[in-house]
Amino acid sequence: MSAAHLHLSVALDGAGWHPAAWRDPAASPKDLFTAAYWAGLVAEAEQGRLDFVTIEDTVALQTSRLDGPDGRTDQVRGRFDAVLLASRIAPLSRSIGLVPTVTTTHTEPFHVASSLATLDYVSGGRAGWRVQLSGRRSEAAHFGRREVPELGPAQAVALEDYAIYHELFGEAGDVVEVVRRLWDSWEDDAVIRDVATGRFVDREKLHYVDYEGPHFSVRGPSIVPRPPQGQPLVTALAHSRLPYEFAARGVDVEYITPHDADQARAIVAEIREIGGVQPKVFADLVVFLDETQQAAEERRARLDELDGAAYASDAKIFAGTPEQLADLLLDWRETGLEGYRLRPAVLPTDLNAITRTLVPELRRRGAFRDGYEAGTLRGHLGLARPASRYAGSTR
Repeated sequence: MSAAHLHLSVALDGAGWHPAAWRDPAASPKDLFTAAYWAGLVAEAEQGRLDFVTIEDTVALQTSRLDGPDGRTDQVRGRFDAVLLASRIAPLSRSIGLVPTVTTTHTEPFHVASSLATLDYVSGGRAGWRVQLSGRRSEAAHFGRREVPELGPAQAVALEDYAIYHELFGEAGDVVEVVRRLWDSWEDDAVIRDVATGRFVDREKLHYVDYEGPHFSVRGPSIVPRPPQGQPLVTALAHSRLPYEFAARGVDVEYITPHDADQARAIVAEIREIGGVQPKVFADLVVFLDETQQAAEERRARLDELDGAAYASDAKIFAGTPEQLADLLLDWRETGLEGYRLRPAVLPTDLNAITRTLVPELRRRGAFRDGYEAGTLRGHLGLARPASRYAGSTR
C-alpha cells in the first residue's frame, strides 16, 4: 500500500453508537439479534474495502452509568458474543479483517488464545483481537472471583491514581503475553500428516510456554495449531498514560480519542516517547454523515431529543459531509496518525455513507486504495508475518 493511503476501519455496535440509533427510521431494531444483520454490515464494510471491523462486547449489559445497571428500557440492551459472531460471519466474507472484543479480566488466556486462533483459521487469516479489561464492580459480580471498587468519575479520569487499575492493566499485559506465546507454541510445520509413518504431528515442534506470573501460570502448548497469520492482530483502545503503557507491551494497533489535531499530535508523541512495540495509532471518531452539514446536525439533534439528552462520547463527534470528513482525516494524518476507526452513529445509514461516499472521496484524493492488496489482516496493514519465538527450540 502506498504511504499516502489511509487505513480505515469501523467499530460496529448494535444499531449504532448513538443510544437512540435504534429509533431512527432507517435502523432495523428487529434484526439486531440475527446473524443476517451483522453479516450485512460486514459485507457493506468489505464492499468499501475497509481494513477491518471491530465488534463491541462486554461482560455486563450496556448502561448509561459508569458502573452498574441504569434501569433504562429505552436503549438497546444485550449483545452477541463477539468472537462467536465473528466466527459465524467469517465464511460469508472474503477479505476484510474481523476484530472481536474480548475482555481479559475475567477470561482465561488459554481460552482467549484458542478462540482467536480458531477465528484466524475460519477466516483464512483475517482475525484480530480488541483487548478490553473490566474495571467495574458490576462486571466482577458476574464471576465472584475478585473485589473491584465501584468505578466513579474520579477513577474514570485518573486511572493512574488508583492501585487497582495498575493491577488490572498489568494483568491485561500478562494475558496478551501469554496469548502470544500460546499462538507461537506450535511451529508452522508442526502438523506433518504423514500417513505412511502414522505421524500426524511432529511432537518436537510443539512447545511448552511455561509462563509463571503474578496472576496465573500457563504450561501450554495451545490446543490449536499456529494461526495462519502466526500472530493475529492485537488492538486496544487507550485514553491516558496507563493504557498507553499497556499498549506498548504488545499491541499492534492502538485506538486513541483526540478531539482536535493538536491533541492528536500530543498523544502520538507521548505514545512514541514511551517506546515498546510502537503500535500503529488510529484515531476514533463518531460520525454522522449526510449531504449537508445542516442535515447531519439535524439528524443528530433528532436522536438527542428522542434520547432525552445531548449525546456525549469519549471520541470526537463529527457531524457533516463526507467531503468535510475527508478534509479532517487528511489534516489529522499530519499529526502522525496512520489510520482511523470510525464509529457509525446510526447503522446502516452512517456505515453506508462511509463506504459509498467517504471512501470514493478519499480515492479521488489519492488517499485510499482501490482494492485489497493482501490476503490477511496483517497484510492489509503492512505487517509482516512473524516467526514463532520457539522455532528451533527443543523445549
